Amino acid sequence: MSVFRKTYFYYLTFEVFIFLILLSRSVLPLSDPIESVRAFTRDIEFDYIVWTLDAIKVKFGQGALNTVHYLDDDQRHDFVIRYIALVIQIQNTETNLENIYSDPAIENPGAVAVSIKDELSRLYQQRDLLGPLAESIIQNQLAQVVSDVGLSMIGQPVPPILYRTTPLPLALIVSPREVIRQDADISLVSNLTIDQIITLENTVDEARNVSSLVEEVGGVGVYPTMVMQTRDLNWLVEVVAHEWTHNYLTLRPLGLNYSTSPELRTMNETTANIAGKEIGKLLIAHYYPELLPPPVEDEPLVEESQVEESGEPPVFNFQHEMHLTRLIVDRLLEAGKIEQAEEFMEKRRQYFWDNGYHIRKLNQAYFAFHGAYADEAVSAAGEDPVGAAVRALRASSPTLKDFIKTISWMVSYQQLQELMAEK
Repeated sequence: MSVFRKTYFYYLTFEVFIFLILLSRSVLPLSDPIESVRAFTRDIEFDYIVWTLDAIKVKFGQGALNTVHYLDDDQRHDFVIRYIALVIQIQNTETNLENIYSDPAIENPGAVAVSIKDELSRLYQQRDLLGPLAESIIQNQLAQVVSDVGLSMIGQPVPPILYRTTPLPLALIVSPREVIRQDADISLVSNLTIDQIITLENTVDEARNVSSLVEEVGGVGVYPTMVMQTRDLNWLVEVVAHEWTHNYLTLRPLGLNYSTSPELRTMNETTANIAGKEIGKLLIAHYYPELLPPPVEDEPLVEESQVEESGEPPVFNFQHEMHLTRLIVDRLLEAGKIEQAEEFMEKRRQYFWDNGYHIRKLNQAYFAFHGAYADEAVSAAGEDPVGAAVRALRASSPTLKDFIKTISWMVSYQQLQELMAEK
């Protein structure tokens, strides 16, 4: 066996070890409340074992060929840009196909769509051919950035950075009605229809008197990590970095205790969001500088008195409006006004819809899911002090490395509070 193949054998052994850790973390005792929800989902739950074994097989093929190491930086850059252009072409063609079947003026959409389907088939073949190498290039680039910021051992990230572009499972989120808290996050197969989704939500809500939501996700921190197809390279590298951060944390107390409490979940997700954005931006700046977005200036929030003076409504600010919604919902729930809170959320959902944000369902489960990503002061997290403490720790840390090294060894929100009290 060659030195390379020996190295890659140990590499894959490490992958399996990580996967077993991640899988064991998700196993719950039968007495756990989540089991009562799983009575409705067992037949439609996503099979991570089958997916992971297939992904490892693909990654082994990539590593065995070692193609990425025969390309220089310019060739790697051009290949990834070519791949993103292909994804854009695929998504545009898929939209064209959907429009054909949606257009009432087309009497025989099947016949009209034949050439579009043939084109999609050809594009999918190209994607299957180019995708694995594009993933390898981005993995190598991200590994270099991670090493540059000091989050590596002997020049290599641990665990190694591996991701796979794939259709992602849906997430069934369950929260109590009387308080916003994530009690369940169950991964479902990705091909459920909207009718099946609504039926499942209604069934769970009625049977358990809870608030549920089936939501799409952008990535899953199994190993290799799962990332959805996208035409946005900035978003892609941010998500890959985010999910790798989860893998990194899983080897340390913070990640191992992810499900121990809502506070620790928020600490994990907020840390991964912060790291994903910072590392992703560094990667784009170094390897794809032409795609680096311009600095975003914070828009001042417009007060009601200013609106009255100008006579014009303020520009709609999604984050601000969602933050405001969460604050009011929290106060209504604290006062025991559950039905009033739910009626208010539905009115706000319609308001978001009218302003171009097509949220299918806005309820306690929505906030339980999105509120854990508290890297922004104004967000669906509302006044959650956990996210604010994580952001304060990052602001007081000299480097991203110092921040992650510090928070990764914490096992409680109290530890974070005590540390910030000393600063």
